[in-house]
Amino acid sequence: MEMKVSNCLPHQQWCTGAFVRQVNVRFYPLPCQRLLPASGKMRQRRNFSLQNKRQQAKKINIERPPNVDLQSSDDVDSNTGNMSKQSLSSSNQEISIKENVDTSTVAESSDEISYLSVNSIEEGQPSSVHLQDLIGMIRNAEKNIHLLNEARVRALEDLQKILGEKEDLHGEINILEKKLAETDARLRVAAQEKMHVELLEDQLEKLKNELSSSRSSDDNVLHVNNSVHLSHTDSVNSLGEEFDNLRKENILLKQDLQAVKSELSNVKETDERILMLEKERSVLESSISELESKLAASQEDIPELSALKSECKSLYEKVEHLQELLAKATKQADQAISVLQQNQELRKKVDRLEESLEEASIYKLSSEKLQQYNEQMQQKIKLLDERLQRSDEEIQSYVQLYQDSVKEFQDTLDNLKEETKKRVDEPVNDMPLEFWSRLLLMIDGWSMEKKISKDDAKLLRELVWKRDGRICDAYMSCKENNEREIMAAFLRFTSSPTRPGLHVIHIAAEMAPVAKVGGLGDVVTGLGKALQKKGHLVEIVLPKYDCMQYESIKDMKVLDVVVESYFDGRLYKNKIWTGTVEGLPVYFIEPQHPGKFFGRGQLYGEHDDFKRFSFFSRVALELLLQAEKRPDIIHCHDWQTAFVAPLYWDLYVPKGLDSARICFTCHNFEYQGTAPASELTSCGLDAYHLNRPDRMQDNSANDRINPVKGAIVFSNIVTTVSPTYAQEVRTSQGGKGLHATINSHSKKFAGILNGIDTDAWNPASDNFLKVQYSASDIEGKLENKEALRRLLGLSSSEIRRPLVGCITRLVPQKGVHLIRHAIYRTLELGGQFVLLGSSPVPHIQREFEEIGNRFQNHENARLVLKYDEALSHLIYAASDMLIIPSIFEPCGLTQMIAMRYGSIPIARKTGGLNDSVFDVDDDTIPVQFRNGFTFVTADEQGFNNALERAFNYYMNNAETWKELVHNDMSMDFSWDSSASQYEELYQKAVLKARTASRS
Repeated sequence: MEMKVSNCLPHQQWCTGAFVRQVNVRFYPLPCQRLLPASGKMRQRRNFSLQNKRQQAKKINIERPPNVDLQSSDDVDSNTGNMSKQSLSSSNQEISIKENVDTSTVAESSDEISYLSVNSIEEGQPSSVHLQDLIGMIRNAEKNIHLLNEARVRALEDLQKILGEKEDLHGEINILEKKLAETDARLRVAAQEKMHVELLEDQLEKLKNELSSSRSSDDNVLHVNNSVHLSHTDSVNSLGEEFDNLRKENILLKQDLQAVKSELSNVKETDERILMLEKERSVLESSISELESKLAASQEDIPELSALKSECKSLYEKVEHLQELLAKATKQADQAISVLQQNQELRKKVDRLEESLEEASIYKLSSEKLQQYNEQMQQKIKLLDERLQRSDEEIQSYVQLYQDSVKEFQDTLDNLKEETKKRVDEPVNDMPLEFWSRLLLMIDGWSMEKKISKDDAKLLRELVWKRDGRICDAYMSCKENNEREIMAAFLRFTSSPTRPGLHVIHIAAEMAPVAKVGGLGDVVTGLGKALQKKGHLVEIVLPKYDCMQYESIKDMKVLDVVVESYFDGRLYKNKIWTGTVEGLPVYFIEPQHPGKFFGRGQLYGEHDDFKRFSFFSRVALELLLQAEKRPDIIHCHDWQTAFVAPLYWDLYVPKGLDSARICFTCHNFEYQGTAPASELTSCGLDAYHLNRPDRMQDNSANDRINPVKGAIVFSNIVTTVSPTYAQEVRTSQGGKGLHATINSHSKKFAGILNGIDTDAWNPASDNFLKVQYSASDIEGKLENKEALRRLLGLSSSEIRRPLVGCITRLVPQKGVHLIRHAIYRTLELGGQFVLLGSSPVPHIQREFEEIGNRFQNHENARLVLKYDEALSHLIYAASDMLIIPSIFEPCGLTQMIAMRYGSIPIARKTGGLNDSVFDVDDDTIPVQFRNGFTFVTADEQGFNNALERAFNYYMNNAETWKELVHNDMSMDFSWDSSASQYEELYQKAVLKARTASRS
């Protein structure tokens, strides 16, 4: 750095002419060099003027070299102060003095060579006036130089003060560093306080850098340019301003240090609070241990009593059942007795009739009347005999039934006696999955609330996982008791069972039916249920949205535990709720954050979605850590939970959550959740460390983070939702910018076709349908078609008129232009068209609203621009064909559901559609797999070809069409096959990890 100071010398004039003298002084800085006082040079000028007095008749020209280096290694004289300790460098000092006498000519100089020229007025005679002026000029120059030296002395004194302040700052910094070192040792226990310390260390590093930069700037030497028009006073002011700036910087540094001290005081207070909490915790633990010892002493005989109670209770229940059977048999016996009494009365009547016959014979009535009367009597007697015979048979049957009931009662009593003598240890498999999930959540709640030890919780979880009949019996015997008694009954079973399968935890933003926007929710539920049926332990972690379908959650309750998680530089509390959904255990996270992250009335589409779901991802892992879960697989889905992968490896593996392999499934690469790199720091991740091309940096912008890319890089398993889509995303068009990343991680990348929940989508048990039907009896499909026509006001005049359905979101991905074209082309071909769906894109929604208004009263077309769950089931069942003209489709569930309900799909060959729909006219496909009509190009011509072929089959080949419907309904699109593929990937990853850990 070069600094220039210019000093102005006043103009001086003499009577003989204009005499101008110009003095230029320049300083060029060099490190660690000292200044030589300029007064020595001025003395040389004075000696030169004395020689001029002695030589009067000569013209003297003295020239000096242009650049004279004046250096000294000695200390500066007393005017410079103590310069032995702090050196002030100045080199290449050049002093040029020009003197011009304006007589007949003027001597000019344009370069930087310094010289002195003196012209006498009279040749051979010196001018005394000029010599006196020259001497005065030299004296003035010496005074100016003396002023400069004084300024330098003051500057050096200020420098010494500044350096002293710097040393004081260094001392304070050293003290702070010692305190930080001591604080670090204590803050290892609390991870949240470690974040604050890291921030303080960053601030100290900045202070050190600023001090080093200010030190380097202090070592620079001033470069001064003195012109004849500038004064020495300006140079002194410039130096003073520089030193004032340095003082201001020192003040700022002191303020920063004061802020650091305040932060450290806060840390110290936090440490004191942690110590106090630790003391309280130790007191509580001691009291708990005392209570446990007392409880153990008082409950030595409880296991035997509880076993007897359970056996007695089961006996009471069976005896009550037998009493009911006995009461029923007694009732039947009473009925038999009443019938017997009626028969006795009939016999009495018969006896009376016989007596009357005898009387008739005695009185010898007329033969004709007597004969008629006799015939009538004989008929009545015959009827009475038949009735009596039937009554006898009924009585015998009642008696036999009574005897059978008694025998059954005796057999049941014998069985009960045998059951009381033996213990049944076989697993109970007839209880619903929801029952076991409820038990699992109950045990986890006890563990998190510190009501049972972690080891006991682990053993009990594994018993529930194994579906042990003993724990089922224990719960059933004491479910009406209080929680403490239930825990006591459970704690009897603490033997270590054999682990039956994998522990899989899904962390997702959706789950059907409680929180569903698209296919993601169906996948989480369907895959979870399929894995659970295969004997694996499956748990789900979801945000607790305010807009969930809470009626679909069973046994929902909040745990008496608070999970704290770091975000935006501080800790936030989170409530944890539990419940079962479709038989799966689910944890719901409710953040206590002022932003109300999941209380917005919708799942997605908020301006801060990146923060909302990065917050949720970190809390989900914090929940697993604090609950001391040891899952084998953590499965995260789409960009909303893609943060789980880097968070797991960077922050939670070092904390002990290191048992799991990470599986990431991207359901649609169109949505990647990119954001500025700085936003990644909110959840505690290091943006500088991760914003790199080989990690989370977006491939199209160096200053943005891509969560999906990060999940691909940091996960052990990466999947997408169909094999064809897995190939499409490896291209530049389908990968949406991530194809290079996918190809570089291709060894862990796979495509697995999704399945559907065949329990939820089953026409044989669907309560939304007018008539239920199956593949073996498809006649009910026609009745549902008529029901839909009546509901929507469509014409029913022609039964064989084909009905084309479309159930979709109206977005460009779904081929909106082809859907619009399909409405008109279907009507041209003589069919009926029904659309169910809406669009989040305003102009698309408005366009279809206009089309819907146009067909509002049309007898063959209807547009329902909303989502209606019940209506969707009816459309699937009523439609003869269903169109899926997607531009791209990662998997798609619509075509599978349509075939499940006997609606033939008309689909474009892309993504999962290409893997599940095979054209009936494609000779390369085995006949048993041909199930629909397909087209390749996403234009009207390609779509028309498929639609017209479908209409031709329907109208002209009724039997062939019926066989096609039967074939589609018989196809297996359940999750069983897909879950087996995921199971294989899980097991390979776990086995590889265990092998690596052993080696």
